[in-house]
Amino acid sequence: MKPPSVKPRAILFDWDNTLVDTWDCIREAINATLTHMGHAEWTLEETKARVAASLRDSFPRLFGNRWTEARRHFYASFEAIHIARLKALPEAEEMLIDLRRQGIYLAVVSNKKGEFLRREANHLGWTGHFGRLVGATDAAADKPSPAPVLLALADSGIAPGPDVWFVGDAPIDIECAVNAGCHPVLMRDTGPAMDEFGLCQPARHVSGCREFAALVHELLVPISGI
Repeated sequence: MKPPSVKPRAILFDWDNTLVDTWDCIREAINATLTHMGHAEWTLEETKARVAASLRDSFPRLFGNRWTEARRHFYASFEAIHIARLKALPEAEEMLIDLRRQGIYLAVVSNKKGEFLRREANHLGWTGHFGRLVGATDAAADKPSPAPVLLALADSGIAPGPDVWFVGDAPIDIECAVNAGCHPVLMRDTGPAMDEFGLCQPARHVSGCREFAALVHELLVPISGI
C-alpha cells in the first residue's frame, strides 16, 4: 500500500465498527429477526461477514417478498437496544476533536438508517463534529454507490478527489471510496485478507483511531527545508 501524499481537506467516516462498537447490538437485532422469520441465527463471525450492505439492499435478497416484514421486526429490535449498547471505539472522540482543530471537514457515510445514526451521534455528543451525517436511504442509493458521498460533501465546497479520504472497516467502504474517486483507508485491527477486496483495494491500512490521527498529522506538519 502506498502512503497518501496529499493531506485531506475532508474525511468521510463509516460509523459502525469504525467509530463505534456495535457488533453485539447488530447481532442481537439480526438474530431476533432471523428467528422471527424462521431462519437460523448467525454467529458473531457470520454477522461480521454478512452485514455490510444497507437494509434496503440486503433484506430483499435475504428474505424475499417478506423483506418488509423482516425490516419492521429488525428496526423494532434494534431501536429497543441500540442507545443502551452504544460504545465509542477507543480514542475515537479524541481523534475527531483533533481533526476538527486541524480545519478538516468531517462527515459520516453509513449504511445504518439515518434516523438511528443521527440519534447515536447526538447521544455521544458528536453531532457538532460533522458537517453531515448521511445514513441509509438519505441519498438516492446507499454504499457502495457514490451518491451518499456526494450528499456528505454537499455544501462543503469540496469535491470528491484524492484530498477526500474515506475511512471504513469493510470492503463496501473501500468500494464506495473508489467509486466516488476518494482516497480509501481501511481502519480496523486486522489488515486486508487475501482476495478480500478484489479490484477495489485500500490505499492504506491503520489499526485504529490513534494510528489514523498520527497519519494525518504526518501530512499536516511541514517538512523542514522545503
